[in-house]
Amino acid sequence: MTRQTALANAEHYFDSGAFQSDLGALVGYETESQNPDQRPELYRYLEQAMLPRLEAAGFTCRIHDNPDPKGGPLLIGERIEDPALQTVLTYGHGDVIRAQTEQWRDGLHPFRLVEEGERLYGRGSADNKGQHLINIAALEAVIAARGKLGFNVRIVVEMSEETGSVGLPEFFREHRQELEADVLIASDGPRLQPEIPTLFMGSRGGTSFDLVLVLREGAHHSGNWGGLLADPAMILSHALSSICDRRGQIRIPEWRPDSLTPKVREALRGLPVEDGDGPRVDTDWGEEDLTPAERVYGWNSFAILAMSSGVPEAPVNAISARARATCQLRYVVGTDPDDILPALRRHLDAHGFEAVQIIPHDRGFFRATRLDPDHEWVRFAAASLERTAGKAPHVLPNLAGSLPNDSFTDILGLPTIWVPHSYRGCSQHAPNEHVLKPLCRDALRVMAGLWWDIGEMV
Repeated sequence: MTRQTALANAEHYFDSGAFQSDLGALVGYETESQNPDQRPELYRYLEQAMLPRLEAAGFTCRIHDNPDPKGGPLLIGERIEDPALQTVLTYGHGDVIRAQTEQWRDGLHPFRLVEEGERLYGRGSADNKGQHLINIAALEAVIAARGKLGFNVRIVVEMSEETGSVGLPEFFREHRQELEADVLIASDGPRLQPEIPTLFMGSRGGTSFDLVLVLREGAHHSGNWGGLLADPAMILSHALSSICDRRGQIRIPEWRPDSLTPKVREALRGLPVEDGDGPRVDTDWGEEDLTPAERVYGWNSFAILAMSSGVPEAPVNAISARARATCQLRYVVGTDPDDILPALRRHLDAHGFEAVQIIPHDRGFFRATRLDPDHEWVRFAAASLERTAGKAPHVLPNLAGSLPNDSFTDILGLPTIWVPHSYRGCSQHAPNEHVLKPLCRDALRVMAGLWWDIGEMV
């Protein structure tokens, strides 16, 4: 049997309708990890959807409770053909973001896969059920063609990624020996353009927090007290504007990274930031002397996710007592994660905003990671994808979003390669989430090719 046989097996899996049927079954599990009522579904996904399929493919599997009671279960599986061979660790998460059922448009439902033209709609279709299904099916395609993989593979499926992968670091420390490998090869996030494979080797970190200003008890009539009582919304707005200038350039020195090296800039040169399906990039926003690709992949970005003061949906003529802003910093390697909030405190105090409280969010926290674009595994994977796709992949030092990649790099000590199978217009974390059928078919092919090529390594 040949490499082409493995690719043909992957193509047949898609063309026969089996991929769509299997994805529909996975989407049907209502695995909202942010909804405590759906906790039994998290176990059911691993027990009924993952375990039988992986065991049929020759994996020995075990489901574990999360060491953090707030987290969902985890599955570890392994298929060891020869301890002397390369061992690949792969990963997926079966939990999904909140369904937002009422916000999906007519004819769609988050937990029912719906086909419309080249799109397959359903919660988790892109993030991340469709992605780890592709990787598992591609492994099966290679086994069917070769009779074996030619390497060892271990897999982790977690059910808490959408709540910050709570418990994952502790779990990895406890099970480090069971997760030993030479490299992580997994899939999450989007391609830069749907028709061109993408590799990325890390992710920006992310931390979120509230800025809160409370000045008094209760609101007071704006006619009687206007000009006499300080307005918390006004003060908080000025505090926020001290963090960034009017085009979003960060003013806190400690939040300005030192890692945008010539090598990273060269890796980012020419990479697209628009795919024709999402919003147009605002060219006058962000760090003025950076390219758009450098701003989103090589730099930090601060965002105000929500703000409130008074009762926005029913305003009254009163000066409110408090104001709140929910904020987030996405940051790259070269930013000290332990100094993010202390640096913010120093900055606010220095600008006269000592009364503004910083309230960290009590949820998982991903740290920034990045692998050298010249790493041997990067070169190997890029060459494999180009061989299958007939075009060079986009190679990103790190994803703009955040992933639990730090658990693989910092705890397991692995080089990390991510091959995403979605695209930026997929509406993940939003109503009407979907995947593109041509992209999924292509992803099955490139992953079958990559798995095949690893089995050829000596």
